Amino acid sequence: MIYLNGQFMPIEEACIPVLDRGFIFGDGVYEVIPAYSRKPFRLPKHLDRLQHSLDGIRLKNPFSNDDWKNLLEQVIARNEGEDQYLYLHITRGVAKRDHAFPANVPPTIFIMSNPLLPPPAALLASGASAITAIDNRWIRCDVKAISLLPNVLLRQMAVDVDAIETILIRDGFLTEGAASNIFVVKDKVLLAPPKSHLMLPGITYDVVLELVAAHQIAHEIREISETEIRTADEILLTSSTKEIMPITCLDGKPVGHGKPGELFTQLHALYQQYKATHMRGHFSDQAGL
Repeated sequence: MIYLNGQFMPIEEACIPVLDRGFIFGDGVYEVIPAYSRKPFRLPKHLDRLQHSLDGIRLKNPFSNDDWKNLLEQVIARNEGEDQYLYLHITRGVAKRDHAFPANVPPTIFIMSNPLLPPPAALLASGASAITAIDNRWIRCDVKAISLLPNVLLRQMAVDVDAIETILIRDGFLTEGAASNIFVVKDKVLLAPPKSHLMLPGITYDVVLELVAAHQIAHEIREISETEIRTADEILLTSSTKEIMPITCLDGKPVGHGKPGELFTQLHALYQQYKATHMRGHFSDQAGL
């Protein structure tokens, strides 16, 4: 069951006009929100990021945060599974094909839910493979835009070689993954690239930095060179659906000892504790830290 422009319906019945600007131009934004035990995870942070994306494309937010919360909870209630991930999609609406913004056109609003499955235990135990590529996307990567063709092509490069992700490098420095944020561990220090217009500000990225600060784990937020990526002791991937995953092979070569490292193990455990606090219903942005 999905929500589309004011109605709940089976996804098979959902249709949009071919002149929707999301279809014609990729003119819209999206957000992905995990829900554990049917509770949206860090919803205020996700809605803040949605607002940032809408501001970035000059599209008025159609709802208040309370309205979004109500809609999302209704979608969760209409779908099976205690753990779900919600996909929220807003376009500039339906209008005659013209690059300029149309006047007085209602936006298209679509929300759907899918089962949220944790990464397989075997993959967490062994680690995953990744490759690197030049980051050739536009320079407003902080906007979660639906026009994702560069990300799709970069991610497919990884799929083609049975890797889980493509790690992106721009002008000699790490930005992020094609569909994730990336951390590097060197000499027991967690390194995080700073937020900028060249990367999406990840919600799980924020949780990791809050956890390391709360537990006095050495970390630095700074630019990370390509050399530091290639000589890392550990590489960690984070996203709302994959949570925290270890990368143990990069471009066909082992990362560190070629197996998940101590910091991954520690952070994964802390993240699970943090989630458990949320699922018990005693959650705030700083709970469980």
